[in-house]
Parts: sequence; structure tokens; C-alpha cells
Amino acid sequence: MSVKLHCFGESGNSYKAALALQLSGMDWAPVHVDFFNGETRSPAYLRDVNAMGEAPVLVDGNLRLTQSGVIQSYVTERTGRFGGETPDEAREVLRWVLWDNHKLSSQAGACRFMMNFLPPGKRQPAVTGWLQGRLAAAYAVLDRHLAGRDWIVGDAITNADLSCCGYLFYPEPFGFDRGEWPNIDTWLGRIAAVPGWKHPYDLMPGSPADRA
Repeated sequence: MSVKLHCFGESGNSYKAALALQLSGMDWAPVHVDFFNGETRSPAYLRDVNAMGEAPVLVDGNLRLTQSGVIQSYVTERTGRFGGETPDEAREVLRWVLWDNHKLSSQAGACRFMMNFLPPGKRQPAVTGWLQGRLAAAYAVLDRHLAGRDWIVGDAITNADLSCCGYLFYPEPFGFDRGEWPNIDTWLGRIAAVPGWKHPYDLMPGSPADRA
């Protein structure tokens, strides 16, 4: 029986989990979450899928996991992939996953949502400007770290890469221009060249085009 991932294409956090599953070679299938019509806030979703009202959610038999980093860790447990080659590397992978969740993805997700998915009258330019300032600082940290490196940790792709890239492949504007960050740009190209890689809108159901 394949693993099910409750997810939607517009979600960068869902993409982190889906990409780990995809590149690991695990048998998995996406289950579309109709986020934009309020599914994650519905009583049924909160009761039966995730009491936190979020996606992604992984279901493997009787096991149910939420939060992208936890799902990535489970993929590592199942396959031995993406967790680092040594205990030191494993701790470094975790450090970058936590950094991404706090410093990069949280800001990118909020900024992208506000700039692209909120009705124009509800957008807050002052808030997006502040978020973009925070994001620029995070991009600088990541770009410096990637200088002279193929991957964030060690000599192979890990959950650190799969977490930090989560929002950076999306086409909608949120204050990220690959051309301004050459080391990030090269690294993203390297990730996209991994066999099995897919763009988020090709890997998961749901895209802005569906609502156009």
C-alpha cells in the first residue's frame, strides 16, 4: 500500500515533503487538499486529517505524521536517504531544517501568500516590505554558505536542501530573484537535475491556473 500525502501544489511546505518522497523512490500518492476553498479549516479535516489545520499530512497505514520536517525524517528512517552520512552531518541537517523553517520558509510563505493569493484590497505593502527584508538576510546566509559547495551538508543532497529549496522554485513574485544570488541559483539547478525531480506544480495537484 502506497503512502498518501495530503498536499496541494501551491504549498511550499507540502513540496518539501513531496519532493523527499519523490526522490527517495518510495511508493506514494498525493491527496489534494482544497486549501483555497477552506478545507483545512473544516471540521472534518480538523477531526480526521490534522487538528493543526495544516498540510502536508503523511498517512502510512495507521501512522499519521504532520509537519514537513517530521515527514522528511520519516522518509530518512524508511529509506536511509537524505539524513546525512555521519552523526555530525545528521545534526547539521537538522540545524538547517530548523533554520529554514524559522528564517526562510516562514517568511517566504507569508510574503508569497500576501502578494499573490490575498485579494488586492487586503494586501499590506508595509508588511511585505518587512518580510522581504528578512528574506534578503536569509538569502544572504544561504548564498554565502553555498559558496564552493554542491550541497548544504556533506557531499550529497539531504533534507537540508529539500527543506531550504521548498519555496524557491515557485514562479510567483515574493522578493526572490535567482539571478541576484548566484550560489543559490547554481544549487537550485543542481537540485532540479536530480533524477526524478519535478516542479511543485507538476509533482502535486493544485496550481493557480486551476483557479484562473
